[in-house]
Amino acid sequence: MKQLILASQSPRRKEILEKAGYQFASYPVYVSEIPNKNLSLDEQILDIAGRKAEAVLQELKARSGEQNNKVILTADTMVCYGAEALGKPENEEMAFEFLRLLSGKKHQVKTALCLVDLSTEEKLSHIETTHVYFKNLTDGEIKNYIATGEPMDKAGAYAIQGLGSKFVEKFEGDFNNVVGLPLHALEKLFTLKGWIFQRTLNGL
Repeated sequence: MKQLILASQSPRRKEILEKAGYQFASYPVYVSEIPNKNLSLDEQILDIAGRKAEAVLQELKARSGEQNNKVILTADTMVCYGAEALGKPENEEMAFEFLRLLSGKKHQVKTALCLVDLSTEEKLSHIETTHVYFKNLTDGEIKNYIATGEPMDKAGAYAIQGLGSKFVEKFEGDFNNVVGLPLHALEKLFTLKGWIFQRTLNGL
């Protein structure tokens, strides 16, 4: 039986794992999330998730005690329109620009997963992409949404699980991936490695 370490500050990732019944320890990690522009979008996001995993690995290795039963999970999510990555808006004007850009168009949400088995320090990475289609938005709808405050700490300036859902016409792929953690892909990686984690009954 392995112990899962979620190295993330995201309450949304915690909620997805909890709803699936996983028991895990939270380990917030602070690293630079500035993307390396010399890399492709997929490589940028995998790189950031990898940085987080390496930081936690080094911190846990420095601690005394048995670590061999632990698996670190890190993730990073980007909203992408063409070759452009839309991060968290710095202000309301930027949030408006992001949502105006996405209005009536298709964009991609990409989440990179990085898993590290502390017993071997083996790393496993995966990137999941979901295609999201927005309705045509009026300037008034965008401004009213920004006034709620919801877009300000969300990549791409919207939350598909919140009030931002009204802007989504349809999506293709894993809904949880847009929220921040592609659960189906994650569980496939668990099965691939033969890792078993403690779960509550509601997750079985």
